[in-house]
Amino acid sequence: MKPVLQRLLPLCLGLIAFTAQAQTGAAADGAPAAPAAAPLTANVTLASQYISRGFRQTWGQPALQGGADYAFPNGFSVGTWLSTMSNRYIENGTLEWDLYGAYTGAAGDLGYSAAVYYYKYPGAEYKASATKYDYSELSFGATYKMLYAKYNYTISHDFFGIVDARGTGYLDIGANLDLGDGYTLNLHAGDGRVANNSMWNWRDLKVGVSKTLPGGFTLAAAYTKAKGATNAYDNYTLGIPNSAGVVETSNPADGTLVLALTKTF
Repeated sequence: MKPVLQRLLPLCLGLIAFTAQAQTGAAADGAPAAPAAAPLTANVTLASQYISRGFRQTWGQPALQGGADYAFPNGFSVGTWLSTMSNRYIENGTLEWDLYGAYTGAAGDLGYSAAVYYYKYPGAEYKASATKYDYSELSFGATYKMLYAKYNYTISHDFFGIVDARGTGYLDIGANLDLGDGYTLNLHAGDGRVANNSMWNWRDLKVGVSKTLPGGFTLAAAYTKAKGATNAYDNYTLGIPNSAGVVETSNPADGTLVLALTKTF
């Protein structure tokens, strides 16, 4: 097991020990979260790679993820979620740590939510501009039966290592169709607009199927693909040589198949 997975595994196991039920991580693409069935919930996921908003965050390698949430009776909730990452994708960083608070409600078939997110990347910094990768967002979402829409708006000065990017927005729309017998068809389309730096704009798509299994397990498979507004992502690199002295490049937006097994408690 890689050192970063060894560091994260005790934390994930600790989350398991403190919970009796769980829900999926906040960072995953999907509808605004519904109120939890139990006040304290948690989840642990092993994925073939970490895909966020269409981009491969682990450079094609597996990811270990975990989260915990506490839901208050009045519709408010707080939570945290973590995932391993690649230091080829973010400079000097191997972990994403999300903190968030939300309010969720419903009026008949219409659900709605508002949330604030803080994304922390411990130790990560883009040295060329001395910019941290940390950023904050406001999120507003709605659901109607199987359909959902969510919009995230960056309120911090910077966005994921890009300076002067307050006002960056990400629109996430899609549907989760119940196919019966524990199967769900997951459809997603995203549109990202980076404020004051449109060369980094992108769009992404996801088509997936998830299956609820006995014992609190869920198995999911999805095909994802993103496309930049320019060729800025085509040969992405931090310009830092690896242990062999080679500067590696990749296209994190390439189409890819991701598999994930989640245990909920």
